[in-house]
Amino acid sequence: MCYLSFMWLDVVDLNGFYRSQLGKVARHFIKQQVRQIWPDVAGQTIVGLGYATPYLKQFEKEADRTLAIMPAQQGVTHWPREKANRVALSDEAALPFDDYSVDRLLLVHALENAEHVQQMMREAWRVLAGNGRMLIVAPSRRGLWARRDISPFGMGKPYSVQQLKLLLKETQFDPQQEARALYMPPSHSGILLHSAPVWERMGRQWLPRMGGVVMVEARKQIYAATPARRVAKRRLVVVPSAIRENGSGS
Repeated sequence: MCYLSFMWLDVVDLNGFYRSQLGKVARHFIKQQVRQIWPDVAGQTIVGLGYATPYLKQFEKEADRTLAIMPAQQGVTHWPREKANRVALSDEAALPFDDYSVDRLLLVHALENAEHVQQMMREAWRVLAGNGRMLIVAPSRRGLWARRDISPFGMGKPYSVQQLKLLLKETQFDPQQEARALYMPPSHSGILLHSAPVWERMGRQWLPRMGGVVMVEARKQIYAATPARRVAKRRLVVVPSAIRENGSGS
């Protein structure tokens, strides 16, 4: 099977997916797992990279700051809805944050589309605080979602848990928790969407490795050497002309 890679999805397409019923169902089950892995984020700075805004809202009342970075090739959309914009455009290999300034980094629709994976991971290491945590959400090689292009999880390069762990170890991270989600077949069928909770329960019980999405949390190795390639410090610039979309992860 041939997977498309090195191609960022357009922000309009991502917005459209998360406004659809299928996108709402996917967000619900992934959000549950993200919250289970990160139950307490009080007083922390959380940054989403890629298209993570659908999963950031749940942390707004607890975290000190919630910000989102969208790759320039993808485009940007206003978030949160009807509030001051907290999204900025950035190169995937040059994040606009100081060293050790981010407590939690959430990658969604990021790793599978990135052209410069190693550089992006080095930047993640650089900006994370000494006790910082990163959570990667990526399409699963084993799941059905990577085999159909009706959702963003069917685009880019899918990963297995072992592949994610190997990448993390190679880039000076220690893998911690892992999780999976999206056991229902990717379909706009009303019957399937209505029965999604049943699919999720049965999948976790009987086919736990067949989830459409894999998640791996990692902490940075604080004893690791600072990555050799350093980027110039960049000021975080929130894009004032960001597109307002009613369904943009609000």
